[in-house]
Amino acid sequence: MSEVDARVRCGWVPTDSKPNSVLYREYHDTEWGVPLRGERALFERVSLEAFQSGLSWLTILRKRDAFRRAFAGFDPEQVARFTDADIARLMDDVEIVRNRAKIEATINNARAIGDLDVDFSDLLWSFAPAARARPTTLSDVPAVTAESTAMAKDLKRRGFRFVGPTTAYALMQATGMVDDHIASCWVPSAV
Repeated sequence: MSEVDARVRCGWVPTDSKPNSVLYREYHDTEWGVPLRGERALFERVSLEAFQSGLSWLTILRKRDAFRRAFAGFDPEQVARFTDADIARLMDDVEIVRNRAKIEATINNARAIGDLDVDFSDLLWSFAPAARARPTTLSDVPAVTAESTAMAKDLKRRGFRFVGPTTAYALMQATGMVDDHIASCWVPSAV
C-alpha cells in the first residue's frame, strides 16, 4: 500500500488497488463532504444522486463523464429545453443509466430550477443543519434526518422529482452540508 492508501478513511472506502477502488478513494478524499455551491454544480449532484437511487455510487462515478456529456454539462437552462427526441437519445445512450423515469425527472428538475423564486444553491443550503461532531463510526451516520426530510418535502412542493429524504441526505453528505466523515478519517473537516 502507498502512504495515501494507508491513511484511515471512512469504512465505505475500499483499500485495495483495483481501478474502481482508486476512483472511489479519490472521490472520498477530494470531493465527498467538501462544501459545494452553485446552480450547475448542485444540479449535477441532485441529478446524479437521483440516478444512483437503487444502484451503487461507484456505478454513477464510472459514468459521470458520460452523464455530463449527455446532459449538456448539467446546465439547467439547456436541460430544461430537452425534448422527446432528447429523451429518446438518452434512452439509447449505453454510457449512462437508461432509466426513463430518472431521465424525465432530471429534465423536469431543470425546469423546476428555472421556476424557482430563490437561488437554487441558497435554497438547498438553507436546509443544512448546524455543525456537529463527526460520527465515531459508520453506524452513527443516519440515512435520513429532519433536515433532509424538510428539504425533500420543499423540493417536491416546488415540482422536483426523485428527491426523497434519503436522496436529500446523501446530497447533503456529498456536498458538505453535513460532515459525515468518521472522526478518525484523515480528511480534514471543511467546517
